Amino acid sequence: MQVNRVKRWVLLLAMCVLVAVPVTPVMASETKTISHAMGSTDVPKKALRVVTLFQGATDSVVALGVTPVGVVDSWAQQPTYEYLRDDLQDVAHVGLETQPNLEAIVALKPDLIIGTKSRHEKIYRQLSQIAPTVMAENVYDFKTTLDLTAEALSKQEKGKQVWNVFQQRIRIFRKAIKQREANWPLTAAVLNIRADHLRLYLKQSFSGVVLKEIGFQFPLPNEKGWGVKLKTKEALPSVNADVFFIIQQSNDAAVKQNYDAWRAHPLWKMLTAPKNQQVYEVDNVAWLLSGGILGAEKILDQLYQIYNLPQAGH
Repeated sequence: MQVNRVKRWVLLLAMCVLVAVPVTPVMASETKTISHAMGSTDVPKKALRVVTLFQGATDSVVALGVTPVGVVDSWAQQPTYEYLRDDLQDVAHVGLETQPNLEAIVALKPDLIIGTKSRHEKIYRQLSQIAPTVMAENVYDFKTTLDLTAEALSKQEKGKQVWNVFQQRIRIFRKAIKQREANWPLTAAVLNIRADHLRLYLKQSFSGVVLKEIGFQFPLPNEKGWGVKLKTKEALPSVNADVFFIIQQSNDAAVKQNYDAWRAHPLWKMLTAPKNQQVYEVDNVAWLLSGGILGAEKILDQLYQIYNLPQAGH
């Protein structure tokens, strides 16, 4: 008898939790339908409590002038990237991008969740029980992330404004660099130095998408995906480009030693960028981890500095 009573209490408690999870129903007239990577979702026309589950969404929400109620931890500079700290000072954290804490999200009572299919497809149903959830297809297409976020937050005009400012800065950059670099558009290799190998990022990476938007071209133009891993130095000719942008994965001694070993190889010294002294170390947060329009702006900032061009239109 006692066991049965306990079982009934457990079942009752579980039902209460399930009932408590969904947000208060919103009237149809107060919602709008958003098409996204997982289908379509009715979201509030005035979402006030948004939780972002990947870096690009967090970046985009801040760019749109909205403070989320919950974000996932950053990949570096934990728990929040330095460039976003002023805007996210008192914002709650809900775990890792790859493993959000559902209980922490429930506790925040969001009315909108923004995730990405490439990270959160398996928990989409659970997230949708907590609050209306929209998902980008991937984490690197920052323009699509900005558009989806702006639409979900009813901030389309602000989104257009943010994008137009970026485009204007790109136009100024292109005009200035053409006067300095006779062979524009340049080919650019974004090289990520790891402890035991080197990665070449291409068009389906965040930095690749940004550089393509600005006008750079890439080695291995027919390669699909985010890029390639180079495990042997004999593969170095495949990364040949006019300019190298170097992202060191961390400050670990093993990463620096590996970079030194690649740079010391005779094949490295024969490549166009090293021969012409066009090898630049860049910020790994902006170029690799940020994933959003503000990160893209920071990449453009660094390009203006690298090529010593006036920062007009910022």
